[in-house]
Amino acid sequence: MSDVEKIRLFVAVSLPEAVLGSLDAALAPLRTQLRNARWVKPENQHLTLKFLGWAPSDRLEEIARVCTMVATGHEATTLTLTELGAFPSKRRVRVLWMGIEDERGSLARIATDLDSGFEALGFPTEGRDYAPHLTVARFKLPVPLKSGFPELAAPSHDPIVIDRLDLYRSHLSPKGARYEAVGSFPLGSG
Repeated sequence: MSDVEKIRLFVAVSLPEAVLGSLDAALAPLRTQLRNARWVKPENQHLTLKFLGWAPSDRLEEIARVCTMVATGHEATTLTLTELGAFPSKRRVRVLWMGIEDERGSLARIATDLDSGFEALGFPTEGRDYAPHLTVARFKLPVPLKSGFPELAAPSHDPIVIDRLDLYRSHLSPKGARYEAVGSFPLGSG
């Protein structure tokens, strides 16, 4: 019996490069303020809907079937960027993120359906409500912001059209993660 490669997977929606570029420019002043942050490169920014973790590569076909099933059950939607936020709180920051406004709640419904679909394949459920956000920076330890939480208005742009789900493989290395799209699933194509 041969060893099956294990790969690290997640399902996400990708934002247009122009939106990520505008956000990156808007964040530039914060990089000098928050020097101990590890800033997420724009090409690594996405809205994760379901983290699967390590999975045998020979399960990719059944994972893709769940993605297809969920994608066909949902229509394209629009989002907008809102304001800067933090986990666990704005007083002690571990993750800095840009908020996402999803007026119709489409992403939460898609995340719930992905959770259910993957639970049937043996992947654990998330266990908490989906909160759409775009991670822009991380800190090794929660950082108290002595000068207060930074203000940052979202860069202005047209509503962001989300018309597909993407299945990503995460390649981990000491230099950080690199993400490879291994599948794309159009919304509402059923």
